[in-house]
Amino acid sequence: MSSDVTAVVVRLKLSLLRNGLRQSGGRRAAYVASAVAVLLFTALQLLGLIMLRGTAHADSLVVLLVAVLALGWAVMPLFFPSGDETLDPTRLVMLPLRPRPLVRALLAASLVGMGPLFTLCLFAGSVIAVARGAMAYVVGVIGVVLALLVCVALARTVAAANIRLLTSRKGRDLAVLSGLVVAIGAQVVNFGAQRLGSSGLAQLDPAADVLRWVPPASAIGAVRSVSEGSYGTAILQLALSAAALVILIAVWSRHLTRLMTSPDGSTLQAATETSVRGRTSTGLSRVLPAGRTGTVMERGLRYIWRDPKTKAAWVTSLAIGLIVPLFNALQGTGSIYFACFAAGMLGIMMYNQFGQDTSAFWMVAMTISSPRDAYVELRGRAFALLLITLPYATLVTVLTTALLGDWPKLPEVLGLSFALLGAMLATGAWTSARFPYSIPQEGYKNVAPGQTGLAWISIFGGMIASALLCAPVIAVTIWLNVSENGDAWTWLLLPGGAAYGAAITLLGLRLAAPRTAARLPEILTAVSKG
Repeated sequence: MSSDVTAVVVRLKLSLLRNGLRQSGGRRAAYVASAVAVLLFTALQLLGLIMLRGTAHADSLVVLLVAVLALGWAVMPLFFPSGDETLDPTRLVMLPLRPRPLVRALLAASLVGMGPLFTLCLFAGSVIAVARGAMAYVVGVIGVVLALLVCVALARTVAAANIRLLTSRKGRDLAVLSGLVVAIGAQVVNFGAQRLGSSGLAQLDPAADVLRWVPPASAIGAVRSVSEGSYGTAILQLALSAAALVILIAVWSRHLTRLMTSPDGSTLQAATETSVRGRTSTGLSRVLPAGRTGTVMERGLRYIWRDPKTKAAWVTSLAIGLIVPLFNALQGTGSIYFACFAAGMLGIMMYNQFGQDTSAFWMVAMTISSPRDAYVELRGRAFALLLITLPYATLVTVLTTALLGDWPKLPEVLGLSFALLGAMLATGAWTSARFPYSIPQEGYKNVAPGQTGLAWISIFGGMIASALLCAPVIAVTIWLNVSENGDAWTWLLLPGGAAYGAAITLLGLRLAAPRTAARLPEILTAVSKG
């Protein structure tokens, strides 16, 4: 009976994959292209690991690689819950299935796909890189199987424990933020690769000495132990991975039992929490300005906290604005002027201000009857951004300066950052009125179909205009740095850049307000297409 259930679930996994590819030719082409890319990358990684054979400290690298892969298996279900429909066992809740057969069936189904194949190849390459002798290869086969099963069980356990979260609004927020995780991970991998290239693999030994006792890396670490003749150590390392697998399956089975037998009260709980929050004042309105300005600021800040797309855009801008200057400074290849990147990334958030309102912009439009109303609306939105961007840009600039140790240039870089931020707020207000576009609420796309050109014009046109608007401050900065006694006056760039940024922001808001008030119907039509 158990084997029948396993076969059915595996066929179900294959059917889901096959039916998904039948939906459209574009989807089939994308899948084939991605599969070919993954297979090529897997082959290159496998070849690279095989070429590491005989290299000093290769065992430390492969142990760390296995640990990173296991971490990826644990984290990916949280950010890509829709990648595998069988990750949601509640779809099988109406079937008379017991936990043990269901666990075995889902575990077997999880071994079908490109992810397990990629992991299996890397684990096999890791064994080849460190194995010495026939017994080491025998232990390597056992270790590869154990490590792969631990990774798959870990992913399933995490998914089952968080399935209510993954199918809720917070889960969709996590999915939207997946791109940020990939971007940060790429920067970390790039930084680590450069450090390894300059210092060698020896610096991995301390971390590897610890990780080789942590499942599933311990299963691959057993191969090295056998190669060195430490059979007792190898048995203990394999036993740790086997124990981890048993524990993960037990925890997974318990979560499955709870999911299959308990009612889903998440909706009722969410409603209760919402009503409680509605009755509890956050105190935000008490610290913001009175009147329309404070109301607009509060609305904008709530968008940042609650709207998934807005939140994802802000978190991405904040992270990348910090990563680029700091990582370049840590690598010794950066410049203090890279700190202006933070102001640029955050200034982009002023673009397409009305797009985040979507069709609800009609409520805002009903309150605008004159250019003065439009000016106050835009000013409130700009002030909401400044509450976050000003201290954050200052923090990034100070941290970059501290890492580089170039404190005399701090005032001029801060002045440049403030001037750039002001220019982007000004151009953002104008492009929001002139080139608005809709942001779809579902899926990963940030532009509605047919409006991609508007988005490109709005963002890149605004960025070019912002750079041109900052030309006076940039020219003064260059002149002071090349002149003979200019270093004594560079501190004036801080108040000068701040004043210039404030003036250009107010000018931009003044110029954008009449256009906003005159184009309310066109703006509403453009932002309602998503």
